Amino acid sequence: MAISRREALQLSGLAVASTAIAGCSNSNNPQPNTKSTNETSSTNYKAPIADTKNPRVVVVGGGWSGLSIAKYTKIFAPNADVILVEQRQQFISCPLSNLWLVDKIELEYLTHDYLQAARENQYTFFHATAIGLDREKRVLETSNGNIDFDYLVFAPGIDYDYSRWTTDIAFETRLRQEYPAGFIPGSEHISIRNKVQNFKGGNFILTVPSGNYRCLPGPYERACVIADYFKQKKLKAKVILLDENNAITIKKEGFQSAFDELYADYIEYMPNTVIKNIDLDNKIVETEFDEISFEEAAFYPHVRGAKILERVGIAKDAMNMLEGDINPITYEVNGEKNIFVTGDSRPMGFSKSGNTSNSEGHHVAKLIAQKINKSKVIKWQPPTTTCFSAVSIAPEKAIYIYTQYAYNKTDETFSFDSTSSSENWKKDGRVNADSIYSWATALYADMFNK
Repeated sequence: MAISRREALQLSGLAVASTAIAGCSNSNNPQPNTKSTNETSSTNYKAPIADTKNPRVVVVGGGWSGLSIAKYTKIFAPNADVILVEQRQQFISCPLSNLWLVDKIELEYLTHDYLQAARENQYTFFHATAIGLDREKRVLETSNGNIDFDYLVFAPGIDYDYSRWTTDIAFETRLRQEYPAGFIPGSEHISIRNKVQNFKGGNFILTVPSGNYRCLPGPYERACVIADYFKQKKLKAKVILLDENNAITIKKEGFQSAFDELYADYIEYMPNTVIKNIDLDNKIVETEFDEISFEEAAFYPHVRGAKILERVGIAKDAMNMLEGDINPITYEVNGEKNIFVTGDSRPMGFSKSGNTSNSEGHHVAKLIAQKINKSKVIKWQPPTTTCFSAVSIAPEKAIYIYTQYAYNKTDETFSFDSTSSSENWKKDGRVNADSIYSWATALYADMFNK
């Protein structure tokens, strides 16, 4: 089933064809020299933004972290000139997108207006892609000109890392285009939705990467809702979930019981399964022990920090997923002052999720405002993760987890703290499902409304 005309028109303004959020370059581009401390300027003209005598805060990336920082920096430091740089013209939420794949919500519910957010919260939305950084001159280079800054925040999200599956650029391009992962919002979700709704039967492969990937429960939720969709359609179909981890990574009790009790005939869960080869022409996945044929798939690879961090020389090494090289308490880039990295590109072991990035954004905004206001240094505040996951769509039932994080000064690591969950979908599933929408509505309002 194709998307509706209205939905197509909503998406027509998006410059997304398997692209990442603001600042991410195509992974097929040559790798930059990340050893330099300053990038050579690739633009030599000023962005069309009025000069200001006020302290200027530039935020790169209009996701859950960047939006929160832009709004709350302006609240906590009203005299700041705040500019949000984002390459998309519309916001589409990755959280809840699994429900759109199976027609439980409208695309309009996930889509929001950057201009409205900027108007209501008194900052500037600047439609452009970040492409470089001159640290000495304090200039961010964008596709639409250079922007001077006093404080700079990179919140550019993730990019995919296909290197464990292939080093062949042509093959990677086929994976991105023919079988997108669907964890960067936009065109990828449209492709997967059409795959699901046009599916006639057979095996539909989904994958779960190891490491700290974006949205830990996302692949398991996606398996559940797609399996339920196939079940309602009475298709002779099976979701094959290939998980590199040795067990379900989060909400294990809830998801495992759903797999066993609701979708025994529709989901085959294969933990501790690493893909060794993907034959796209013959549609066969090879693991260490099996060859699995498929009719459709969404291959979710490992994730890494967005490539803009690498381009401007503020990323850690590849072993550290090329995420931001920052002080984990202050979020500042090591060796720099007033340049920050937040959201899913930060290296701390926090959940790469919308709620986490949103609550973290509130704190980072306070850190920046404290510098601008020259007020008392604030204490580190852990982000909060509240995450709902659907396990069925007819009827709608869900599970959830809530957690904060503790910091161990001795080994400089983070761990879950004050965690609670509701994974009994038989007892609490309908209440949790209702809470999905009240949670999302509140978070969208927090980012976009006054």
